Amino acid sequence: MIFADLVSGSIVFLDANTFVYHFAADSSYGTTCRGLLDRVERQDVRGVTSTHIVTEVAHRLMAIEAITQFGWPLAGIAYRLRKNASEIQKLALFKTSVETILNSKVNVLTIAAPLNLAAAEVSRRWGLLSSDAMAIAVMQAAGITNLASNDSDFDRVTGIIRYAPT
Repeated sequence: MIFADLVSGSIVFLDANTFVYHFAADSSYGTTCRGLLDRVERQDVRGVTSTHIVTEVAHRLMAIEAITQFGWPLAGIAYRLRKNASEIQKLALFKTSVETILNSKVNVLTIAAPLNLAAAEVSRRWGLLSSDAMAIAVMQAAGITNLASNDSDFDRVTGIIRYAPT
């Protein structure tokens, strides 16, 4: 399934890569992700995400912006950022992106502490990394079955319908 297959009125959980492709103007998926986010803004579909996804988006965009702005390699980017705090202060894309998400029609769900245990169980059951498992735990707690993500690891989870950009 692809984003275009989402029926009007659907509720869809937005994974981090949907936002990252949009804000980083990804040459392969940026336009399609912008289209889905436009549908959310028009309330054609209801977009939902969680606080941990917003944090993940900020982290990835910070890294992408640092790589672009400072010419740093991808390998070791988190270490390089930690060691160059003054360079972080020069970055803006990650912050404006978070503001855009929080000021949009996307419903950002907070994560209750017990969902950490649920996510750990999801991780063990489906072999997902922690952040992906948390997304599934949040979705299950909210009764959401549609997921907008380019991450095929989610295809292992039964009861979830993943919609990819293309």
